[in-house]
Amino acid sequence: MSAHSFGPRLTEKGAIFRLWAPAAQRVDVVLGDQSHPLKPGDDGWFTAEVAGVETGDTYRFRIDDKTDVPDPGSRFQPDDINGPSQVIDHGTYAWRAADWRGRPWEETVLLETHVGTHTPEGTYRAMIDRLDHLVATGITALELMPLADFAGKRNWGYDGVLWYAPDAMFGRPEDLKALIDEAHLRGLMVFLDVVYNHFGPEGNYLGLYAPNFFGGADTPWGSAIDYRLPQVRAYAIENAVAWLRDYRFDGLRLDAVHAIVEQGEIPMLHELSREVGKLVADTGRHIHLVLENDDNRATLLDPATNPPCGQYRAQWNDDYHHAWHVLLTGEDNGYYSDYAQKPLDHIVQALGSGFAYQGQPSAHRAGAERGEPSGELAPAAFVNFLQNHDQIGNRALGDRLETLAKPEAIEAALAITLLAPMVPMLFQGEEWGSKVPFPFFCDFEGDLADAVRNGRKKEFASAYEKYGDEIPDPLDESSFRSAFIDWDNRETTAGKRRLTLVRELLALRKQHIVPRLAGARFGKAEADDNGLLTAFWKMGDGSRLHLAANLSGTAVTATPPTGGTTIWGNTSTGVGTPWSVIWRIGDT
Repeated sequence: MSAHSFGPRLTEKGAIFRLWAPAAQRVDVVLGDQSHPLKPGDDGWFTAEVAGVETGDTYRFRIDDKTDVPDPGSRFQPDDINGPSQVIDHGTYAWRAADWRGRPWEETVLLETHVGTHTPEGTYRAMIDRLDHLVATGITALELMPLADFAGKRNWGYDGVLWYAPDAMFGRPEDLKALIDEAHLRGLMVFLDVVYNHFGPEGNYLGLYAPNFFGGADTPWGSAIDYRLPQVRAYAIENAVAWLRDYRFDGLRLDAVHAIVEQGEIPMLHELSREVGKLVADTGRHIHLVLENDDNRATLLDPATNPPCGQYRAQWNDDYHHAWHVLLTGEDNGYYSDYAQKPLDHIVQALGSGFAYQGQPSAHRAGAERGEPSGELAPAAFVNFLQNHDQIGNRALGDRLETLAKPEAIEAALAITLLAPMVPMLFQGEEWGSKVPFPFFCDFEGDLADAVRNGRKKEFASAYEKYGDEIPDPLDESSFRSAFIDWDNRETTAGKRRLTLVRELLALRKQHIVPRLAGARFGKAEADDNGLLTAFWKMGDGSRLHLAANLSGTAVTATPPTGGTTIWGNTSTGVGTPWSVIWRIGDT
């Protein structure tokens, strides 16, 4: 696959511009007040080398002498998605952490965050000042929500339309590189969330000159991308490689891949993984690919093989989250209805073999079977979490778990999540128990803005009846600003207590779990109706990791666990007390 099919390529004379526009009769590149015709070639490509072009120059493509459009391979849009594209030379940045090769997957502890709300400034540069907090907490990987250029000044990032251009609202490309560089100097990995299942609803001009980019099916967000076409497939795969190569991201999380229509003899996801594997082989870096996949396809996962050969390190385990959410809050609406009957049993299934749904029928999906058997996978094939952007933001009020459940119950859930042999993830501010909401927000105008408002009202009709004007307007800037995380609350009594707990748990994970995680396998998990849960895993060094917990608010009679070394919990009182957790490591 060509390394630079999309976007300009600087040469000794100037730059080569390319555009795939199979529906166009003529394409020009416009630089300043000068236009230069591109020569049509095979398979819909138009190409021209223009002399005198330098880094920083801006340009547009003109289609059939009628419409000026940005470059779909633009590396930067200084004036948003409808403005001119800018020529960027990625080779000029002087990396300070030049020898960084990443970290093994087993060492991963993720913190998901949104650049625009992570600090009051909402920039890459401002985030640098917060990196030392992550290191001190025990976080090893920062995961950024999508950065691909979107319409307006604020957005979750899942409405990106120019996939190669990091949005200018957060800073310039060199600012993003500085953030990643500083993270690497501190031993932190940086992951990026990428969206290959759809384009945003505003600013996507591809249909004008390449309408066959789409077709064949629909997604919840619009027409599916037609990955049968090699040019379309190259646009996504080269984009993944570009983020990893040009910005030195340590990993990618692919959003909602169940909505990608896998046409073609070789599935697109397989080819993407294989191409990233070539980058790993060439550089010797640790690069990690993670999926979000509602289909629970265990056959896509392989946390151990390096470089990847068509599979993925891990999947976000929504089953784990949903079961815990029902147990902790009692909510059973929407997709939570699949976990409403004995949520503890679903937690047991997730702890004991990965997915809770491994082929069973899902009532929420009209009885359709969901998932594949996952018990033969390594536990590290699953990213477990109690909160993320979706599960907070896709609530009418954007309220966090901290406002819905008792602190002692959340702390028990954290004690299990952060020490279990799956890869744990926290959401920004969760480490100190932040109650700051994370509502859905965007910056559209006109009919599209009205459609978003009306769509939210329809989706959360019962909540609008209950809360009315309390529900934040997703288009209002105040909704965006309400999501700025409350760094000062780390210093409150409650904030200090929670942050101390999380730091202690992650320190224990680093000491006792991480060295044993490679080669670990699932063992067995079970629970009683009174809330008592036990589980064990076979660790890579031959030891066994044991868990005993009382996941209820009621004291019960329980025999204190014996044998092995206790790494967390009070063995003298055992797990008879409400919301108590004990972790041990032993030979049997």
